[in-house]
Amino acid sequence: MPRYDYRCRSCGATFELSRPMAESADPAQCPEGHTDTVKLLSAVAVGGTAAAPPQGGCCGGGCCG
Repeated sequence: MPRYDYRCRSCGATFELSRPMAESADPAQCPEGHTDTVKLLSAVAVGGTAAAPPQGGCCGGGCCG
């Protein structure tokens, strides 16, 4: 189940909730009981390797003649 970050506008607390994607925009209550919260954008890490940029001359690896 995805985890979402939220911040409470009342007390400034930042907290996480695990909930279905369909409920990600639903209101969230902070640990202190306040309901004036906003969902934060978070970066997602994706595994794998990036392709190396082309090596070579002015043509991106081709032969310039």
